[in-house]
Amino acid sequence: MVSMLQDREDVRGAHSEPRAVRVAGRVLRPTAVFDTYWRFAAARQEVYQGRLEGRGAPWTQDPILSQHRFTNCFRAADRVSQMLIGEVSYRGSQAWEEVFFRTLLFKIFNKASTWRLLMQSLGEVRWDTYDYRLYDKVLSEAFEHGERLYSAAYIVPPPQLGEGRKHRNHLRLLELMMGGRAPERVLAAPTMRDAYEILLGFPAIGPFLAYQYLIDLNYAAQMPFSEMDFVVPGPGARDGIRKCFGRSADGIEAEVIRYMAESQDEHFHRLGLAFNGLKGRPLQLIDCQNLFCEVDKYARVAHPEIQGISGRSRIKQVYRSDAAPMTAWFPPKWGLNEAVPPATPPASR
Repeated sequence: MVSMLQDREDVRGAHSEPRAVRVAGRVLRPTAVFDTYWRFAAARQEVYQGRLEGRGAPWTQDPILSQHRFTNCFRAADRVSQMLIGEVSYRGSQAWEEVFFRTLLFKIFNKASTWRLLMQSLGEVRWDTYDYRLYDKVLSEAFEHGERLYSAAYIVPPPQLGEGRKHRNHLRLLELMMGGRAPERVLAAPTMRDAYEILLGFPAIGPFLAYQYLIDLNYAAQMPFSEMDFVVPGPGARDGIRKCFGRSADGIEAEVIRYMAESQDEHFHRLGLAFNGLKGRPLQLIDCQNLFCEVDKYARVAHPEIQGISGRSRIKQVYRSDAAPMTAWFPPKWGLNEAVPPATPPASR
C-alpha cells in the first residue's frame, strides 16, 4: 500500500530535507517518519475540517487514512472529549468538587453509553447525593445483561480495594479520592506537574492515566493550567518518537514533544503544508503527544522498514463511518466558541 502523503512529496518537490535537530543537549537525526508526522497532521486535520463542514466523502485520497481509524490532531476535538466538555464538564453544577467527581467518573469508564446509562437511571450524577449502592446497582445490572461498561481506548487497571468487580473497585477509588480531598488539592496545586503528582498518588493511577485525567480536568473553567505546561509521553508516543528519531531520543521523549510543539510552524512551512490549527489554536503538548501515537500506527503501513519499540506491524482499527453529528464546542476559556454547548442527546442503554 502506498501512502498519498509520500506521493505528495514526490509531486510537489517544494520541501527541504529535515536537518539534524538539537533537543535536551542531544543531536537527533530525523528519519523519514519525521516528515510523515507533519504531513499526517495536515492531512488528518483536513479530514476533520471536511467532516465538520459537511463536505461529502472522500475527505482524503490517502488509502491509509481512508481505511483505518485515527484520532483527531487535537485531542479536544475527538468525540469522547467533546462529550466530556459539552455534556459533563460544563453541564450540571459548577461547584468544583462536583465537576471533579463527574469528570473522573466519566473518564474511568470513558464510554458514552455508560455515562448516559447513569444519567438516565439516577437523574443526575452528583457527589453530594452519591450512594455507592445505587451506582453499583445500575452498573452491575448493565454488566449482567452483557453491556460493556468500559471503552477499549486504553487500559484502565482496577485498583485492589476489596471489591470483586472492576467497576466496584473504581467506585471505591472515587470515594477514596473524594474523601482524600483530591479535588481541593488538585485545584490548589501550584503547577500542572504538582497536580499530576497528586493524581499519581492514588491506587492504580499510573503516569499515563494520571496525565490523561489531568488534561480532562483541565478542560473545566476552574483549572488554570496551559496545555503547554507539562507533558507525559505514553507508550504509543514513545513508539512514534523512536520511529521519528531512533534510539537517540530514548529518555528525552517529553523534551522531543515540546520541540515538536514549539517548532510546528517551521516544519509546516518547510514542507509547504497548510495547517491553520483548531480555529487558529496551534498544536499543544498533549496534541503532539497524541500525534506521535497516531503516526506510530500510520508508519506501520507507510514505513514498515522503520521499527518502533513495540514491534507492532498492523493497524488494528478500521475506519467506520459514523452518522452521529459532529460537535465542535471547546472550553470557553480558550475563546474558540461561537455557540452554546451542543444539546444533550437522549440517554440510552
